[in-house]
Amino acid sequence: MTEGIPDNTPLWLFADQLGPRVYGGEHAHRPVLLVEAESALRRRRCHRQKLHLVLSALRHAHADLGDRATLIRAGTYTEALRRYGRPVLVHEPTSHAAERFVHRLRNEGLVADVLPTPTFALHRSEFRHWAGKRQRFRMEDFYREQRRRFGVLMDGPESDRVPVGGRWNFDTDNREPPPRGRTALDVPPPYRPVEDDIDARVRRDIDDMGVETIGVDGPRLFPVTPAEAQKALHLFIAHRLPVFGQYEDAMMSADWAMAHSLLSVPLNLGVLHPLEAVHAAEQAYRDGAAPLAAVEGFIRQILGWREYMWQLYWHFGPEYADSNHLQAHTELPSWWTDLDADAVQAECLRQALAGVRDRGWAHHIQRLMVLGNHALQRGYRPAELSDWFASAFVDGFAWVMPANVIGMSQHADGGKVATKPYTSGGAYINRMSNHCGQCPFDPKKRLGPDACPFTAGYWAFTHRHADLLAGNMRTARAVSSMKRLTDLEAVLEQERHREAF
Repeated sequence: MTEGIPDNTPLWLFADQLGPRVYGGEHAHRPVLLVEAESALRRRRCHRQKLHLVLSALRHAHADLGDRATLIRAGTYTEALRRYGRPVLVHEPTSHAAERFVHRLRNEGLVADVLPTPTFALHRSEFRHWAGKRQRFRMEDFYREQRRRFGVLMDGPESDRVPVGGRWNFDTDNREPPPRGRTALDVPPPYRPVEDDIDARVRRDIDDMGVETIGVDGPRLFPVTPAEAQKALHLFIAHRLPVFGQYEDAMMSADWAMAHSLLSVPLNLGVLHPLEAVHAAEQAYRDGAAPLAAVEGFIRQILGWREYMWQLYWHFGPEYADSNHLQAHTELPSWWTDLDADAVQAECLRQALAGVRDRGWAHHIQRLMVLGNHALQRGYRPAELSDWFASAFVDGFAWVMPANVIGMSQHADGGKVATKPYTSGGAYINRMSNHCGQCPFDPKKRLGPDACPFTAGYWAFTHRHADLLAGNMRTARAVSSMKRLTDLEAVLEQERHREAF
């Protein structure tokens, strides 16, 4: 039990802490407080479906917990806590702003104590010990330590364990382009929750509140309860995981989900614990039901990358959000912030933006190598871009995006997260998708009315940051290639005045 805290002290759950790892175990006897704060719903212009998911998750948690839970709707969290009238326990929240707020509430006597976050595999204190005085970080180092710590995909005696298959990383086996001649992968569709009366009421309430949103309304596509999350996990492991790894970096116009797990929402709502997903995937490999490369790739995304982003959010601190090493100062265009995919001609960019508009979701390659690639080439403001990702994506929360967007995608941190800027021309997109055949732009052309904005944009970006790129062994060749272009000045002039994407 929590030392010095009365046994009947209620537990206040944030909307991303709604799983049994939070309210079960040693806290299973405690009353639970849930709060819908209108101020939080209006703080940013979020995707319509994201607001629906958050409110649906809160209200389903209230229904599932029954008499144990109290749900208060109020203008602010403070107002709700004062109306509740009892000091509460709360787990560490998942943003710097919320952490400051919770500590202020503690000083005011509204919060009795703050407990460690139970919705991630690794505690923040353990990461601080691992990080030590490192100035630069490699996800691979962290990932290997995670595998050792939790005994995942390891073989051999306890004192001398080695990675299954003799390799830590099977990424090179997971970069297949989409199968040619097909419009979709031959896999069962992802789990689809059945909406109920709670979902219908949430939809009406969002309408009645008049909250300004982006994106379109639509049927709920993602789990919001522990029971739904388990169903989604089991369906993915049994029917989609075996194909996932091979095509995880591919993009197909007629198959938005492909073999991806779509588990980021329940993971980020706290209704699915990462180790549950990791252990289920490992068991599939041990049972011979899924190939090692697919299983390792999935586990690396969760136990490696997701945990890494969470820990770096806290390790880098709130000032990290202001990083802008490449001096990118272009405002996000209105067609981007309004999710106006119909204003976009480049098929890969149109498809990715339409996915965000219609579902609040796009898979990791669309985020990094289409949306992020475009933003990097055009010099969009990193902080503004990070906020957009957090608001427009249904799995976006404050902790998710900074290291992903500012570090990995935009290289705005000067290389703390990624060893090089992740940009490419149209050739990569043409190889990894079936978009280019339906596009008015030619991925092979950098000059002219049908020049691919990614191909031309790549050379404009390389020219703009030539000194930085020339000093990096991974990008120096691009600068050498750029210097051999006979039409470089014409390409640069074209890109300075480009209006159509």
